[in-house]
Amino acid sequence: MSIIIYTDGSCLGNPGPGGWAFLAMRDQKIFTEISGKSYHTTNNRMEMIALLEALNFCAENFSSEKIEINSDSNLLIQTLNEGWKRKANLDLWKKIDSVKLKVDAKFFWVKGHADDKYNHRCDELANNEASKAQKEIKKNPKLADQAKVEFEKTQLTKKPDQKNSDQVSLF
Repeated sequence: MSIIIYTDGSCLGNPGPGGWAFLAMRDQKIFTEISGKSYHTTNNRMEMIALLEALNFCAENFSSEKIEINSDSNLLIQTLNEGWKRKANLDLWKKIDSVKLKVDAKFFWVKGHADDKYNHRCDELANNEASKAQKEIKKNPKLADQAKVEFEKTQLTKKPDQKNSDQVSLF
């Protein structure tokens, strides 16, 4: 039997506090749910981090098994399956590409906010994490300030025609 993974990301504001989650199943039974948060991020980054964390989990625990990964992010799935151009979050794409080589995974799109109970569960976990992050920011606004600085660093990338230049652009 293969391992079936569902992933999701959430963001309250875009950018803003966010959460990510994945669950893993075998034989129609969930055997793990893992989630996390960020104080300043985008929805796409949370979708990607959910996938990255799921891939890392599978590489560490199930590298010899077939993996089915489901996401409601059409951008993510089309980029993985159809080779859509990567314009942002290149730091995460690099990590995803690296860990993806360690597993036998196939990627599938599922309609978000539809009738898929596993997608709903991941959405719930990711939203809970985003809400936790938002509450923590209200208690300590410096969390968001620090995270924003780190977030902005991830958005810096060299333009293709600036291979030997130190100039960068902010997406």
